[in-house]
Amino acid sequence: MRRGDEDLLRVLGGVPDPRDPRGVRYPLVGVLAVEVCAVLAGARSFTAIGEWAVDLSVEQLARLGLECAPVESTMRKLFARLDAVAVDRQLVVLAWCRTRHIGGRGVIAIDAKTMRGVRTTTAVAPHLIAALDHTTGVVLGQNAVAAKSNQIPAVRDLLAGFDPRDLEGCVITVDAMRTQDQTARAILAGGADYVFTVKGAHRKQGCSWVGASLRDEGRGLPMMEVPTPPT
Repeated sequence: MRRGDEDLLRVLGGVPDPRDPRGVRYPLVGVLAVEVCAVLAGARSFTAIGEWAVDLSVEQLARLGLECAPVESTMRKLFARLDAVAVDRQLVVLAWCRTRHIGGRGVIAIDAKTMRGVRTTTAVAPHLIAALDHTTGVVLGQNAVAAKSNQIPAVRDLLAGFDPRDLEGCVITVDAMRTQDQTARAILAGGADYVFTVKGAHRKQGCSWVGASLRDEGRGLPMMEVPTPPT
C-alpha cells in the first residue's frame, strides 16, 4: 500500500461507524475512501460516485480497503447516517496533511462564498467563510455565517476552531471586507501573522494596527519599499 493510501485510510478511520457490526459487508473506511476519491476525480453526485466505483479494478479497490465495489444505494444510505461534523473534521485533517509551505511558512487565505444551487423559495443560500491553503487551494475549514450576523464574528469563530498548533507561524491573508481589529486580534491570538488589504476607510475607522499615515506613505513607492503595519 502506498503512503498516500495509508494517510487517507488512517484519517478516514476516525469517522465513527453508525451501523450494527453484525452483517456489515463494506468497511466504512473503504466506502468513505471511494467517495472521497470519486469526488476528487470529478464526481458530483452519488450516481456518478457509484459509476466511478464500479470501474475500479480489484487492485484499486484493495488499495482503498475493499474487496468489491459498493453500489450507489449503499453509499447513499450509509452517508446519510454519518455524523456530518465528524466527517468534516476528518476531511479537514486530511486537507492539512496536503498543505505546503511558502518560504518555510504556511500561508492561508480567508475568503467568503455563497453556495450555489441550494436557495429555495423560503430560504436564502448559505454564505460560508472559508480558510484555504494558498499553495493547493484546499479548503482547510469553513463556517456558515449566521442569518442575523455578519462575516466578522464568523471569521473569528473559524479561526478559533483550528488547533493552535496548526496556525502557529502561519501567515493569513484577508481582503478589505474582513480587515478588522477583531480579525487581527484573533489571528495574533492563534500565533499567526497577517497580511491585510488596507483601504482609506480603515484609517478613518481608527483601526489600531493601521498607522495614521500608512496609506499615504505607501502611495507611489515600489512594492518592496511599502511600509507594513506591526503584527
